[in-house]
Amino acid sequence: MNPPSDRRYTDTHEWALPQPDGTLLVGVTDSGQAMLGDVVFAGEAKINTRVAPGEAMALLESVKAAVDVHAPVAGEVVAFNTALEDNPARVNEQPWDTWIVRLRPDDPTAAAGLLDAAAYGALPSS
Repeated sequence: MNPPSDRRYTDTHEWALPQPDGTLLVGVTDSGQAMLGDVVFAGEAKINTRVAPGEAMALLESVKAAVDVHAPVAGEVVAFNTALEDNPARVNEQPWDTWIVRLRPDDPTAAAGLLDAAAYGALPSS
């Protein structure tokens, strides 16, 4: 599947979608959810916490493993998608439409430094 061109990507399979209010919605790519397997838990988000790029912001657990959702850029975690508490499988069912964390970046232009859709799609594991 081709990744959507309206967002930026990390090599750890997170996507970041800029919002009109300057925040970023962060989710897991289709490749990321496929590697993880059936997600059975989403949570442990660190709301109102500052994070550095690559730092854990939330946790996803599947029947295979538990993995952190990493910050694509430095900023403050301002929200967690609480709908995932009742239905964590949405991460598998709709990875491009299911955000996990809303992040307010320290630098509003920082996401531009992440991978674009073509670069992410060219990664061996995407």
